[in-house]
Amino acid sequence: MIKKENKKNFWLEKFESFYVEGEGSKRFINGITTTNTNLDVPYMQTCWLNPKGILRALLEIHFYKDKLLLVNIRGNIREIKDFFHNMIFPSDKVFLSDNFSTFRLQEVENDQSWRKFEPKIFIKEDLKKYCLNNNIELLKSSNLEEWKIRQAIPRLNAEINGNNNPLELGLYDLIDFNKGCYLGQETMARLRKIASLKQEIRVWYAFVHNENLELNDKKIYLSEDKKIITGTITSSLSLSPNKIIGLAMMKKNYLNQLQSFFHAELGSIKVEKSIGSVFL
Repeated sequence: MIKKENKKNFWLEKFESFYVEGEGSKRFINGITTTNTNLDVPYMQTCWLNPKGILRALLEIHFYKDKLLLVNIRGNIREIKDFFHNMIFPSDKVFLSDNFSTFRLQEVENDQSWRKFEPKIFIKEDLKKYCLNNNIELLKSSNLEEWKIRQAIPRLNAEINGNNNPLELGLYDLIDFNKGCYLGQETMARLRKIASLKQEIRVWYAFVHNENLELNDKKIYLSEDKKIITGTITSSLSLSPNKIIGLAMMKKNYLNQLQSFFHAELGSIKVEKSIGSVFL
């Protein structure tokens, strides 16, 4: 995975972005996303939910003097923009820019959440020159994908699938339970009040003998008899011809302790918490 050297490793990726401009920008975004945009910070990660509290997108907001930059970390940019457009009223004094690509750079560590490191945004700056001047080592694509899974960063059409809420996905720290009304707030408040979730995201791994294995069965069972389903695989990545890792939504009542589970094609499968997940 990440090299054990003094040199720091970095995650570099290009994301779709747009500006939210106008004097009402912070107020407008505050009513849509899960964090408090009135805080005096340079940036924040946040969630966009549907009215039932299901995660639709993972966003990052960068605050500038007269506008906000929204970086689409995980989500459908067309759905985001269409929804935002439909929510704008003339009295909001807000308008959206066209989409454009943003390069985002941040340090990564195996034992630290990705949300602990400040990202740097490049729109017009010379990214190549910056990396050379600062002796930056970029993670290779395969290592980066493994790191993302171990961080439990949700993916569109995988963990962000129209069923999972941000608390189940380990994004508890991106929910502000004290701010005013926002989309999905009632569900978030209710889930926090009862302090109970039916499932939580986990990293899983298994050792196999077939490098061309396709996971047709997504169910994870308690044991080989396959009588009790304990979770569902949402993502997978082959690390080598005989090792696979991925993400799964696991039923919470079977997660009292780390243990082996069973998969019809993989055999024994182990699950563990992610460094990047924060739960109730």
